[in-house]
Amino acid sequence: MPGTKRFQHVIETPEPGKWERLYSESILTTMVQVAGKVQEVLKEPEGGLVVLSGGGNSGRMAFLISVSFNQLMKGLGRKPLYTYLIAGGDRSVVASREGTEDSALHGIEELKKVATGKKRVIVIGISVGLSAPFVAGQMDYCMDNPATFLPVLVGFNPVNMARNDPIEDWSSTFRQIAERMQKLQEKQEAFVLNPAVGPEGLSGSSRMKGGSATKILLETLLLAAHKTVDRGIAASQRCLLEILRTFERAHQVTYSQSPKIAALMKQASTSLEKKGRVYLVGWQTLGVIAIMDGVECIHTFGADYRDVRGFLIGDHSDMFNQRTELLNQGPQFSFSQEDFLTSILPSLTEIDTVVFIFTLDDNLTEVQMLVEQVKEKTANIQALAHSTVGQTLPTPLKKLFPSIVSITWPLLFFEYEGSFIQKFQHELSTKWVLNTVSTGAHVLLGKILQNHMLDLRIRNSKLFWRALAMLQRFSGQPKARCIETLLQVIHFPQPLSDDIRAAPISFHIQLAHEKEQVIPVALLSLLCRCAIPEAQAQLAAAPSVCEAVRSALSGPGRKRGADPLEGPEPTPL
Repeated sequence: MPGTKRFQHVIETPEPGKWERLYSESILTTMVQVAGKVQEVLKEPEGGLVVLSGGGNSGRMAFLISVSFNQLMKGLGRKPLYTYLIAGGDRSVVASREGTEDSALHGIEELKKVATGKKRVIVIGISVGLSAPFVAGQMDYCMDNPATFLPVLVGFNPVNMARNDPIEDWSSTFRQIAERMQKLQEKQEAFVLNPAVGPEGLSGSSRMKGGSATKILLETLLLAAHKTVDRGIAASQRCLLEILRTFERAHQVTYSQSPKIAALMKQASTSLEKKGRVYLVGWQTLGVIAIMDGVECIHTFGADYRDVRGFLIGDHSDMFNQRTELLNQGPQFSFSQEDFLTSILPSLTEIDTVVFIFTLDDNLTEVQMLVEQVKEKTANIQALAHSTVGQTLPTPLKKLFPSIVSITWPLLFFEYEGSFIQKFQHELSTKWVLNTVSTGAHVLLGKILQNHMLDLRIRNSKLFWRALAMLQRFSGQPKARCIETLLQVIHFPQPLSDDIRAAPISFHIQLAHEKEQVIPVALLSLLCRCAIPEAQAQLAAAPSVCEAVRSALSGPGRKRGADPLEGPEPTPL
């Protein structure tokens, strides 16, 4: 299941040449140093700002974390000091717009807007694979303006594995920028936080372990800064470890429900197989987790935006930077309670599945009313309910659900800041469950070959190069031949000219991101040595994408020993 393996309990000192991990001495030391810098802003908030920034899933995580810590500060009667930046703006929080992360200049322009008039700005740039140009440009800009900015890079690849391809609108590669930050870290003028968390179970699907690790690392670091600053003491490794161990417990509590999570996954897959929809309806920030999970299915699995969709029940008026960006933008930007009631509820069918996600501290009368309305349309309803020891779900509500993933949490006795730990646990647990359900459902639909997302949408340069790598791996053809075939499919039916071949990657991505099944069609064309229309026909006749490719891989003329399915699994982030 997507999540992290069992956490380590002791501080580690890695052997020479080994990668640093979350509990490594050097990573904990860097976390303490960054927490200290955040404390400086908290102590003198006038003119201070903490910016969390990223593209795609990382940007959505930046949004969620900044919302949480602003809520924490408001609860203490303090002015919020956090904001977020996501490539493509607020519309990217609720819709798949991954292509917007390819511009370094766009990232810098957005950073300048929020930093205007500020004296001290900590910029936490999140890029799980150390690859997003949107973040790279911001980190470079911060280093060029040290009087105002302190850059903190968060990712989960070693710096020597950071992306080294040219960035179209910038002079440095991501790796060069990260290496520059490492040198400045000695003087604490920049920081790189990049513990290794191991390969993703689904190669390249950084929303899973990468997203969870981002949440754990940053919430631990920032909460430690808040908890200790009020006591007038410095953040410490001990404080970090106390918080990290609460996330360990979240892992144990969540996966104790594995059989019920698996049943929910099967139900979701059945709905999708019958051309139905899966709706994830969450209360408060659990609704944000639901939205994130639905959006990420679009580019990860080539899903339609209507296949898996999240909705947020509750007030979200103070969450977004520019809420007006989300008004009247069309159905794919729908995410609110009103949207669900007016656009989704009337059209629900018996083959759809609706998952309700809430805590027993939410308005259960409101939950029950909505469940009753949905149950008139479909019997396929499920609940993911978080409770604390001693709380019980009211019987009338409990009877409405054929199955409930009920997660019971121990009582925590903490001061106000510490009370946010339970909120973070609920969110992380929900993320793990929903990632499992949506990923597993698409695996059952035949969208995954070995552990590769064979039907992903090519929405940015990172995904373009990933598509090319998959074509090379599974076809065994040279890079030049794979590029040619990939471009032919992207531009079909227009024949390739020299001008098209010489065009920048961004030109091809503009066309590719709207096309379906680009990678499987290209792969079949390579494997079967056939024209694109014939490859499309083969794919249309097969029960699933994977079945079509497996058939081609085992076809006449292909030696068993050359079958790429028999090679080792590459699993880099």
